[in-house]
Amino acid sequence: MAKSLPRPESLLVSLPTELLHRLFAKARPLSLAASRTLFVAGEDGDGCYRVEEGLLKASVSVATGGERILAILGPGSVVGELSMIDSAPRSASVTALRDSKLSFVDRATFEAFGQSTPELYRHITTLLARRLRDTNEALVATNFLSVKGRVARALLSLAEAFGRDIGQGRILIRQKVSQSDLAAMAGIARENVSRALNDWANRSLVSRLAGYYCLEHKAALNREAEGGDGVRKETGRASPAATFRPSRPPPAFGERLRRY
Repeated sequence: MAKSLPRPESLLVSLPTELLHRLFAKARPLSLAASRTLFVAGEDGDGCYRVEEGLLKASVSVATGGERILAILGPGSVVGELSMIDSAPRSASVTALRDSKLSFVDRATFEAFGQSTPELYRHITTLLARRLRDTNEALVATNFLSVKGRVARALLSLAEAFGRDIGQGRILIRQKVSQSDLAAMAGIARENVSRALNDWANRSLVSRLAGYYCLEHKAALNREAEGGDGVRKETGRASPAATFRPSRPPPAFGERLRRY
């Protein structure tokens, strides 16, 4: 089972700050209105974008006609870098959840920077190896995760990216997300998300404050995301979904080896 959640940041964000600043020093600014699409899966990857303001989502279409949300991207996130590096088509679509301001670096600029700054590729090689380890752990974890475990991972990933400690260990997720959003992140039906949230609310593990989710007991949810034993230890009760095993494990939310 996974020892930790996948890192929320994109590949280039993990570069040393000075290197990242130099890469985006001459980036082209652009705006993207809420609900507008930045790019669609299958398109050529002509560059990467850094989120300066606003909020984006990366998603893929599923066979049932819905979508699977792979990531929610706030300020500081970089999207589109792997497709830019390997010249493969975008493997996901990216859409603005709210009005956003971005910085764009095209492939030619990136390659010129790499030629003048060889350490860029050394850092990227190290980061790719680390990301592959993260992805392997996430795939292994998915084989053992209950429905509740997947919802817990989605909430914890959001808390990692957008959470604020409001005292006594309570973490407020400062982005409003719906049960449908959580279902799309976890790859399960919305009804299962509703049941999990209601159960956690009854046990004071999760609450709602002015429409925002608040993690009242992050440690218990962390253990739930690692297999379910933690909630049993913290509350004295087993998770009703703890014995659920998917016949075909879906991709884990937050997998970061991506090309969008």
